[in-house]
Amino acid sequence: MSAYIRWFEDVDSGDVATVGGKNASLGEMIRNLKSKGIRVPEGFAVTAQAYRAFLDAHGLTDKIARRLTGWSGDTESLRRTGADIRDTILREEFPKELNEAIVDAYRKLSGRYGLNEADVAVRSSATAEDLPDASFAGQQDTFLNITGEAELLTAVRRCFASLFTDRAISYRTEKGFDHSEVSISVGVQKMVRSDVASAGVMFTIDTETGFPHIVMIDGSWGLGDSVVAGKVTPDSFRVFKPLLKDGLRPIVDKTLGDKLTKIVYARGQAAPVAEVETTEEERRRFVLEDDEVLELARWARVIEEHYGGAMDIEWAKDGRTGELFIVQARPETVRSRETGHRLKSYKLTGTGKRLCEGLAIGNAIATGKTFVLRNIEEADRFEDGGILVTRMTDPDWVPIMKRAAAIVTDRGGRTSHAAIVSRELGVAAVIGTEDAMSVLKNGQVVTVSCAEGEAGYVYEGELEHEVTELDPTDAPFTRTKIMMNLASPGAALQWWNLPTDGVGLARMEFIISNIIKIHPLSLCRFEDVADPEVRETIEELTVGYPDKSDYFVKNLARGIAKIAAPHYPEPVIVRLSDFKTNEYADLIGGRQWEPKEENPMLGFRGAARYESERYRDGFELECRALKYVRQAIGLDNVVIMVPFCRTPEEGAGVLDVMARHGLVRGENGLRVYCMAEIPSNVVMAEEFADLFDGFSIGSNDLTQLVLGVDRDSEALANLFDERHEAVKRVIRDLIERAHKVGKPVGICGQAPSDHEDFAEFLVDCGIDSMSVNPDCVIDVRKRVAALEGARSASRA
Repeated sequence: MSAYIRWFEDVDSGDVATVGGKNASLGEMIRNLKSKGIRVPEGFAVTAQAYRAFLDAHGLTDKIARRLTGWSGDTESLRRTGADIRDTILREEFPKELNEAIVDAYRKLSGRYGLNEADVAVRSSATAEDLPDASFAGQQDTFLNITGEAELLTAVRRCFASLFTDRAISYRTEKGFDHSEVSISVGVQKMVRSDVASAGVMFTIDTETGFPHIVMIDGSWGLGDSVVAGKVTPDSFRVFKPLLKDGLRPIVDKTLGDKLTKIVYARGQAAPVAEVETTEEERRRFVLEDDEVLELARWARVIEEHYGGAMDIEWAKDGRTGELFIVQARPETVRSRETGHRLKSYKLTGTGKRLCEGLAIGNAIATGKTFVLRNIEEADRFEDGGILVTRMTDPDWVPIMKRAAAIVTDRGGRTSHAAIVSRELGVAAVIGTEDAMSVLKNGQVVTVSCAEGEAGYVYEGELEHEVTELDPTDAPFTRTKIMMNLASPGAALQWWNLPTDGVGLARMEFIISNIIKIHPLSLCRFEDVADPEVRETIEELTVGYPDKSDYFVKNLARGIAKIAAPHYPEPVIVRLSDFKTNEYADLIGGRQWEPKEENPMLGFRGAARYESERYRDGFELECRALKYVRQAIGLDNVVIMVPFCRTPEEGAGVLDVMARHGLVRGENGLRVYCMAEIPSNVVMAEEFADLFDGFSIGSNDLTQLVLGVDRDSEALANLFDERHEAVKRVIRDLIERAHKVGKPVGICGQAPSDHEDFAEFLVDCGIDSMSVNPDCVIDVRKRVAALEGARSASRA
């Protein structure tokens, strides 16, 4: 075997010094994971020894060292130094022995695939890259669709030269690597024909929050560089790893990207690949079927388990065979390396005009002056602390990104270069806005907010905001369960490591109004929708869903799943939709179906709606979504809560309807709670307890109905008080009566968060759980622990 060539199947992770991180990892997978069904294209590595032999044959080592010694550190000097070294390398030919070794290996690889000249990917693989404490990803070059011996030799030489790109020189200097100690290997790997299918990246950790039980998959049409480089907004999928079992389909998020362009083969042209526009049909279709998403996620879990840590993986689908392949795998080096436990909670308190929106990267808020840069040549205009606005970024932008308070790009997804580097730098970024460069003006003062869920926004002006620091480890044990209230699926993962006992209130209506946006009856009765503009809007929103009802079911199910997954197997109590008629009417197409009521607060809402003929078809979609969450996705920790249930008869009717749609209380552990917010829930507590598994107090409505005070009336605001003795007596009565028949009682109102004396009252009553807003969890837990301790001491 030549010292210059190592076949992938002959190397493993112990050969980084010889073949670099990428190639060692490919060999590791081929040798150890092929038997587990993971497909990796074959290939070989041109070794670091080959690179050294090339330098020695032309006396380049000393020349390069002298040139680097002369680099003064400024940008212009760096450009001159890098260009001079690269030109020096590219002018030289390979020594005969090395030339023959590369050509011979290429012929053998072509023969393995039954080809005269195989199409290959030629990838740089630095011998210091992909180490746990430094990510060299993107520092050197890759060349795709290389065919023929001459093209291959040129590509290998260009990879050698790319060890001295400006960004690589700068990065090694910053990280403290000795340039002379870093060599380069080159991987030559059979191309996967994703040019006629799709490709992308995946992480075995949530890159926004560090939640370790998620596989994130991004994909777009064509070769994978369009996703890696952030040239498109890709389709995005999230899969919950613990439920990747036979029969379950734990896809908890699925988002259609615009995928405006793709990279394809371009034989006969100046370059081997070309970027072209995608078709309208491609933009409207997901690049992967659900079964393919699940297969990739299972592979990702196997790869992660083998390497013993979170991984950053590239995948590709062969359009000729329909097979999926893994083409790269390296350690994830940002979220998985974090050691601190403190969380910063940002909250926007000011209001302003929203200028543009995209994907929120990070969980921060920043203000500053915009610098709209069309290309890297305009970098000199940027000022420290500014807001960088550009089309997309690549490694050449990193020096500017380090100086930015926030980053805004028109293109890219959650795994694009801009997103990855922003996370590493801890900088807020709004990615894939599509229109930021045209909407935002140079020198404009804006606020970039990534603290409002999955969507990030750019607001006009400098808006006020609050920053709270939380320490998840600083929370004592409490007998009373401390849960949290959540509404936004996009924000749910942010709080995964808070010390909670689950979610006491997940508001379904937020998912319907902010993600689905369409009235359920306008979907299941689409043929009856009268307004042509409404019909057109619904057609646009339901792209990719031939069955419009399925659009509602799957989006609601995945929204609930994103809230439930971070807390599995702790209970997550999901309240059935609790819109009032005027709020339902505001959904797309809603006015056609909703009556006008003088007092919607006391009107056609809650349990009465679910069992009525008028809303029967819409409620069926809610039931189908909940059944999908529990049975298909597998999140059986979801508990269903029925709101505004006026009488036991209504409760029995709702349970019957749910059972007809496959949600049978007690079956597969399904629990159903009653929201206690009407005096009748207390007066007839025993009767309700016969129907339901527990109660959750909705203190706002309960206070309103006990005191006869409109909770939204400014004129009566001074009378609305959950701590009024009448309200407290009702709450104490409910807890005592429910406990006598063995049913738990929780509270999901804001009062325990806001009022220490009210929390003390609830502890004295022996309430089973309190559900509070996420930023109050730690303070409430401390407060309750102190109260419980004082109570125990007084009894002793």
